[in-house]
Amino acid sequence: MTWTQHYDPLGNALLSTALAALPVVTLLGSIAVLRVRVHRAALAALATAVMIALVAYRMPVAPVAAATLLGAAYGLFPIGWIILNLIFLYQLTVERGLFEIVRERLASLAPDPRVQLILIAFSFGAFFEGAAGFGTPVAITSTILMRLGFAPLPACGLSLIANTAPVAFGALGTPILTLSAVTGIDAHALSAMAGRQLPVFSLIVPFWVVTAFCGLRGAVAVWPAALVAGAAFALPQFVISNYHGPWLVDVVAAICSMAALALLLKFWTPPAFAGAAGAYVPVPAAPPHRDRGQLLRAWLPWALLTLFVFVWGLPQVKAALDGVSARR
Repeated sequence: MTWTQHYDPLGNALLSTALAALPVVTLLGSIAVLRVRVHRAALAALATAVMIALVAYRMPVAPVAAATLLGAAYGLFPIGWIILNLIFLYQLTVERGLFEIVRERLASLAPDPRVQLILIAFSFGAFFEGAAGFGTPVAITSTILMRLGFAPLPACGLSLIANTAPVAFGALGTPILTLSAVTGIDAHALSAMAGRQLPVFSLIVPFWVVTAFCGLRGAVAVWPAALVAGAAFALPQFVISNYHGPWLVDVVAAICSMAALALLLKFWTPPAFAGAAGAYVPVPAAPPHRDRGQLLRAWLPWALLTLFVFVWGLPQVKAALDGVSARR
């Protein structure tokens, strides 16, 4: 059955827009204001969307049911599948004590908390955003920041701010690919358009997150780190989104950002940190000595993740796998 959506069912653009936003308002309002558990809030938002589709938009029952099932399936594959596997990998490395080594190395690479914010919340978080997205980077990076001495609420808030720039290309470009599927616009065209807008924000966000942490003076003190991390992220973000596609944008840009910041820290040391009241308490314990075998085991899972994500994001690999699936 073919059904064409009418975008102004109430005959008033403002009212129709408010009506279309009601499911999102229901979801977020139930969680933030009414303190409803997330799965119940999601069901309430789904029920609201179904009622609006049936009553206001006069959408037939069959397309409503089909759209609901398609949304659930898309939420499970690939979105849920990507998140599940990354969280599994993260928990596995935590239980084995390997993620603690990763945390120690990140802390030793950037002892200053302002640079830690840029490296972990912005650059490392962007890597997790590109690999999984959908809240995973905020959960992981805020945990790392808390282990480094950041207070829980600031750690979560700062991780959210830092996750602004890469989110459009999260989970191997899922937002762009979903928008392409819904609108029929070519995914490469959407990727290129987003990739021409976001690099500006990628330059701003590292300064923004440090300013939110310790004020404008603190951000100015570490401007070389913020500029290098932002520029090293913004340039690959533009190039890959415009000349390759949405799949590998965040992963490659995040790796370039971390590498550029690590190189900068070999030649530049930030000025002394004056402190941020209530947001950060230095962790006194120095990282223990780790041999090369321990370091290799700690970083190997993330290196393998990077390799598989990179290979999967290549159009030639996707085409070859699609061909195998079609022949079966």
